[in-house]
Amino acid sequence: MPPDAPRQVRIAGVLVGLQGLAGLAFAVALVVRAATQVQHPGSVLAEAGYFLLISAGVLAAAIGLVRGRRWARTPAVVVQLLLLGVSWYVFGGSGQHLIGVLLALFCVAVLVLLFTGRARAWSMRTGEWADSERG
Repeated sequence: MPPDAPRQVRIAGVLVGLQGLAGLAFAVALVVRAATQVQHPGSVLAEAGYFLLISAGVLAAAIGLVRGRRWARTPAVVVQLLLLGVSWYVFGGSGQHLIGVLLALFCVAVLVLLFTGRARAWSMRTGEWADSERG
């Protein structure tokens, strides 16, 4: 059983879980769209499947963070960096400034939580986390 993760890591896990749930909701919306509005639903269903797989991975990382699994930190960081790129596009390319800024702030908040001193010490097994694993 791994030692308890710092509170910051668990909070980040909850926030990453919200991102995963948003991805699942988007996949469901695509399925509904394919069933009701599209003449050729194959490509829309394929897109929904893609988002379902990605969202399942994000949720797995979120659950890992909440449960204190160190492996989950790296996928969560990668997701935040990718979503920062998405927020850049949303802000500039699509002209949805408010949504782009909010998404960027959300991602930065998760990154800050995952890169606090306690979270880094926990992920690298230094400090109190190294002592708790020896005992």
